[in-house]
Amino acid sequence: MDSEYRPNTENYHALFKPSRIVVVGGSENLSKPGGMVLKNIMEQGYSGTLWVINPHAASVSKLPTFPSVAQMPGIAELAIIAVPAPLVASSLRGLAEKGTRAAIVLTAGFGEKDEEGRIEEMRLLDIADRANMILIGPNCSGFMTPHYSGKFAGIIPPLKPRSVDFISGSGATVDLVMEQALPRGLSFCTVINVGNSAQTGVEDLVALYDRNYGPESAPILMLYLESLRKPALLLEHGRRLTRKGCVIVAIKSGISGAGARAAASHTGAMANDDIAVESLFRKAGIIRVKSKMEMIDVTCVLAATGGRLKGKKVCVVTDAGGPGVMLTDELERQGFTLPVMNDATQKRLRRILPPESAVANPIDCLPTRSASQVREIFRIIEDEEGDALDVIAVQVANPGMSDNRYVYEEVADAMDNSSIPIIPVLTSVSTCAPLIQEFTKGGKSCFHDEVNLGSALGKVLRRPAVREASSTLEGYDFEGIAAALDGKNGVLDVESAAQVLTGAGFSLPRQVPMTTRKGLAEACEKVGFPLAMKVLGPLHKSDSAGVKVNISSLEAAHSAWRGLMAIKGAAGVLIQQMCEGNEVILGSSRSGDIGHVVMFGLGGIYTNTLKDVQFALAPLAKEECREMITGIKAFSILEGVRGGRGMSIDVLADYGERIGRLVTDFPAIREIDLNPVKGFDQNLRVVDGRIILD
Repeated sequence: MDSEYRPNTENYHALFKPSRIVVVGGSENLSKPGGMVLKNIMEQGYSGTLWVINPHAASVSKLPTFPSVAQMPGIAELAIIAVPAPLVASSLRGLAEKGTRAAIVLTAGFGEKDEEGRIEEMRLLDIADRANMILIGPNCSGFMTPHYSGKFAGIIPPLKPRSVDFISGSGATVDLVMEQALPRGLSFCTVINVGNSAQTGVEDLVALYDRNYGPESAPILMLYLESLRKPALLLEHGRRLTRKGCVIVAIKSGISGAGARAAASHTGAMANDDIAVESLFRKAGIIRVKSKMEMIDVTCVLAATGGRLKGKKVCVVTDAGGPGVMLTDELERQGFTLPVMNDATQKRLRRILPPESAVANPIDCLPTRSASQVREIFRIIEDEEGDALDVIAVQVANPGMSDNRYVYEEVADAMDNSSIPIIPVLTSVSTCAPLIQEFTKGGKSCFHDEVNLGSALGKVLRRPAVREASSTLEGYDFEGIAAALDGKNGVLDVESAAQVLTGAGFSLPRQVPMTTRKGLAEACEKVGFPLAMKVLGPLHKSDSAGVKVNISSLEAAHSAWRGLMAIKGAAGVLIQQMCEGNEVILGSSRSGDIGHVVMFGLGGIYTNTLKDVQFALAPLAKEECREMITGIKAFSILEGVRGGRGMSIDVLADYGERIGRLVTDFPAIREIDLNPVKGFDQNLRVVDGRIILD
């Protein structure tokens, strides 16, 4: 049920900043969506013109009221439709004829209900598309912007410009996130539920949001997606928004197991749907989270740090030893360091704190701490360590020895005035509930659990960067590759695969494919003993004992030939130069509409056994390739351990770029495995390359 219509700037203003709204089905009955949405628009201070369509009332809430859309005296930029499902299509058609540019359909009973409802939903799509009208819904809870609160169900919070925007495929998720986020001190600016997304889904609104993003837009955007129908749109505009300074935090639920299908390549078997989504999000610079609470946690860190941490150096200030230790442990797990405070800092801290206090980092000011001591701790850290720290995490309990109100006030003041971002953990949610509420109402966000803070800081620290793949690669022969692929399909024969790989700039060992034993001696002489012999035909050679190595004589070669050709499905034998060294795998698999996912990891027999692999979405920048390589657990093996020889990271990264370019330029490649890529130092060769075409 996809629409080719793309909303434009005119639609954007009609939807986000309408000067005239009509509520079709508006009433004074607050048990109905039309009554509640009208009440909310009025009570939240909409300053434009507001009309009502209601054939059963001469006047609703003292607003201009008309019996039908046709009798409206002019054009409403935005229509909010809350009439029974059978009446929605005729209302939408009338609005289209009037020239309305945007419509939000609150009514349920369409595609989410049954096939008849789906057909009716298609009618709405057709009407909106033909009229160049943006359509939100049906079956949505509404739309809130700083200009109007067009939402009929759930929480209706005060909206704050330049705070957090939220676009969701689920109305319930919108409400539940806000219910949990508001007590944590987060504010919202624009909140959108797309409902059934008959025309306009989350991806479309991200694109519209990007095209109209400016200095007054919110710096943080939350997304909740249950489906991903337009991944290319999300990728393009997610990257653009990230470059503009907007930080996107997203949940993608509903990951299926379809990606774990039987596949002809190791990469295809391992690159499932969830990995493809993860790769797309990273490519777009999106921070992916898995729960509502994790989304709120990450957003709290973003709000406190301005979207990005400068580095990994943290100072922990605590009044309770145990929570301070747990926070420190989690920070170290996430890759942060807690630098020891310099001598001058420690000396000044000792002057104001009891002798039992720890002042190196973490700074434990003990349960006896006072508000004035907390103020001085922040001042000393600012004076002495301002350039050496990236964030201060302060954990405050309620030991009952002083009034926490004044401690919270000092924390809030420091958050406003310190050059170092300060993130508080206010843990006494029962005994200090009113004080914490007062703290967050002042516009300050906080955590209630120190380990959650450490985990969220780690997510922000590892926030994906948007990078550009190189448009040119030395020695990359596009025309030669195209010629080798021309007219081919299925599993590429060994000679064509070799032409493709050498054209793409990969190094291969000396090799001769043979379908008959005639000329075996010449082939062995050309390749040179000792050599390897591999069966041609079966896809997984090792599983069928189809690889013979260290063959050092012609007699042994004839014996190996007989054994290999006896294997079921054998079509020939590849005579290949022996290669020594470490083994890695490079591969790529196309994942639906998302595109080609590239995989890197330990190769040979270890690929499926250890599954020590990393993924990224093609095409790849060299930095992305290096991140994949250094991201595997066995990276130290590639560097060379205990005096052993390693593999050139530069060559491996170059190979990653080349495979990403190859599958991008030639999308007919469904799967490709280079397994293993083998060798030492810079002398790395593709020992076995399999390419599968559609």
